[in-house]
Amino acid sequence: MTMTRRPPHRRKPLTVLSLLLIVMAMALGPTPSSAAGTDWWAPTARPAPDSEINVTGEPFKGTNSRGEVRGFVDAHNHLMANEAFGGRLICGKPFSEQGIADALKDCPEHYPDGSLAVFDYITRGGDGKHDPDGWPTFKDWPAYDSMTHQQNYYAWVERAWRGGQRVLVNDLVTNGVICSVYFFKDRSCDEMTSIRLQAKLTYDMQDYIDEMYGGPGKGWFRIVKDSAQAREVIKQGKLAVVLGVETSEPFGCKQVLDVAQCSKADIDRGLDELHELGVRSMFLCHKMDNALCGVRFDEGGLGTAINVGQFLSTGTFWKTEKCTGPQADNPIGGASAPEAEKDLPDGVKVPSYAADAQCNTRGLTDLGEYAVRGMMKRNMMLEIDHMSVKATGRVLDIFESESYPGVLSSHSWMDLNWTERVYNLGGFVAQIMSGSGHLGGKPTSEEFSAEAKRTNALRDKYGVGYGFGTDMNGIAGWPAPRGADTSNPVKYPFRSVDGGSVLDKQTTGKRTWDLNTDGASHYGLVPDWIEDIRLVGGQDVVDDLFRGAESYLDTWGASEKHEAGVNLAANSSASASSSESNPFTSYAPGRAVDGQSDTRWASDWSDAQWLKLDLGSASQVSRVTLNWERAYGKAYRIEVSTDGTNWRSVWSTTAGDGGLDTARFTGVQARYVRIQGLERGTSWGYSLSEVGVYRD
Repeated sequence: MTMTRRPPHRRKPLTVLSLLLIVMAMALGPTPSSAAGTDWWAPTARPAPDSEINVTGEPFKGTNSRGEVRGFVDAHNHLMANEAFGGRLICGKPFSEQGIADALKDCPEHYPDGSLAVFDYITRGGDGKHDPDGWPTFKDWPAYDSMTHQQNYYAWVERAWRGGQRVLVNDLVTNGVICSVYFFKDRSCDEMTSIRLQAKLTYDMQDYIDEMYGGPGKGWFRIVKDSAQAREVIKQGKLAVVLGVETSEPFGCKQVLDVAQCSKADIDRGLDELHELGVRSMFLCHKMDNALCGVRFDEGGLGTAINVGQFLSTGTFWKTEKCTGPQADNPIGGASAPEAEKDLPDGVKVPSYAADAQCNTRGLTDLGEYAVRGMMKRNMMLEIDHMSVKATGRVLDIFESESYPGVLSSHSWMDLNWTERVYNLGGFVAQIMSGSGHLGGKPTSEEFSAEAKRTNALRDKYGVGYGFGTDMNGIAGWPAPRGADTSNPVKYPFRSVDGGSVLDKQTTGKRTWDLNTDGASHYGLVPDWIEDIRLVGGQDVVDDLFRGAESYLDTWGASEKHEAGVNLAANSSASASSSESNPFTSYAPGRAVDGQSDTRWASDWSDAQWLKLDLGSASQVSRVTLNWERAYGKAYRIEVSTDGTNWRSVWSTTAGDGGLDTARFTGVQARYVRIQGLERGTSWGYSLSEVGVYRD
């Protein structure tokens, strides 16, 4: 229904018809809040009937004594996933002008008993049968282990906000391959079309909530486009909503038989469009390898099914190799997926994989690197979860070379060995609500708390807060109930973390949820889950979470302020101990400072080689970046000089592994910079595509 105020009427004699109309309007139309005009957090006109919120008390405003915002951050949610995957994978809507009965209803094919809820039994097991009725009974859904039903109804999000949440990242999500192979759909599978629609509907949801509070800008749900705006919204006590993107083929950047189906121009147009929509963070790859990067594999039967989808979309299965460092991708599949595998052409089978080859061969492609640098130019934040370790390592190398802080791990899908590297850049880390990984661990408060404590020392070291990623509507699985007979259950009612609100059990229609027996079935139970974390993990874990909004905004703000450093070595005079001879290609020293990634300096094939750069005049120097070709230096040092005769070593390594290296050292005056090779990493010489020298 449309929520509009009724104009005043002249007094007329009441007829039977007019009496009936008044009764209908009272039953179905917007109803004034009992606290209207006094409680800024209570709407003046909420739809009726509707879900209860079951929270009393004023939401906190302002900042702490240090001027920092307070509150929880959900760094990974999917408010509009019901519009993804062809529109029939996630059933129900987060809001509807026609009211809750229209918003919270099952998909048509789930009636009368869920027999055709194909995705439900693929992800949940069993036969998929369930009571499809949502409003008002909600007998079987939403549930903590049901992947196919709406969990983000706006009133449930409102309860989470009232319980202390102050940042929500709404990742616009879809997957064209899943859409194309799923049996039921009612729209195009084009990913960017879905992303545009989800962005529009998020703004529509803001308008819908604003209308309850008296007009534009008055509601608690505020879409923000910069960190300063977010801080102001939180100071007002409202919820800052950030738009992100999580999709498999952004900008149409799929690959077929390892051939990219997009160009740099497509990437620029896509990034510009997303930025204009208000998107400020995004994934470059998700689930299937694309033209930008390789993915971090899924496990079990789901992984096998996704690998089948990858083949159907790209013509190639995932390929693995032995990992070169301590980081590794997830084990592939390991279980059959008959429903998916029957879609393969005759004679084609999912390959088997060696147990000691757990890394994706595909890393960050040249187009992927172009997209990463394009995001940096637009001061956007990059999500590294779902990237292969090979791709993630390169991204972190690039960010370190540019001192760029805009890196996010929002839901435990990167290799955990990189947590400190993310913090050292100034990035932000959140843990998936269900534990330490997608569909992979024990989805309990105990597991979340244990992982939070494992990384507590790092947060103390870097002075940062913590986040969670609910991944609701994201096919992830959510915290299971611990049981009413546990020794320390959530006791209702309970107080919010700030102490200003009281939360009782949440009721929608005829159903009342209890976290102890129902688990985290929908978004309205996020505050209950946080109370459970307090009971299981202790106040320290919750305190770190309550500092999450500030740390997230620190990362965002630092990304916005970042300016690319001036490369003092660009087109500088260069000389070298030697240059590889080739009648067709020049490997002269100047090729390492010409700004072209497809040219390089290459030395003779012996250890003691050097490359010297003349910056033209003395400058303060504190950072040198080296982009190695395959022939890299295992042991080398950086030397500086003011006169070209007297040299001083400022940095060295004996553990070089190629790729993009960043050497940082205390600032020193220098006109000349020399890379002195000591030991080669290969049987070839030393080869540098590009060298950068910076003041800071």
